Amino acid sequence: MLQTVVIVVHLLVALGLVGLVLVQQGKGADAGASFGSGASATVFGSQGSATFLSRVTGILAAVFFATSLGLAFFAKEQADELSQVGLPDPAVMELPADDGSPEIGDVPVIEGQGPSSQSDIPVKPESE
Repeated sequence: MLQTVVIVVHLLVALGLVGLVLVQQGKGADAGASFGSGASATVFGSQGSATFLSRVTGILAAVFFATSLGLAFFAKEQADELSQVGLPDPAVMELPADDGSPEIGDVPVIEGQGPSSQSDIPVKPESE
């Protein structure tokens, strides 16, 4: 339940971050205009360097970082639970020994056909 809530918050914050970053105007545009006009004493305009949108973006970025850490914690817990189930490790599993019998091979053998009767060359039927 808590994991679902964290995922929903994470997605909403991610969409909010994308929207806020796209809405904001670059600081380079303000700096270029202020050098030519002379009406402003600072490089970033009279508002200062932090506007409301940039502060909200910073807060959303912190929440996004926290939810990312929370989701990583949930993923680690699920991996620990799966490792304690008792399933064998795929790297340690043993394969059956190949004794050369045709039943173990990848290609099935049809009854009545031996290795000598199998050929890749088509046989031309005899004509009258």
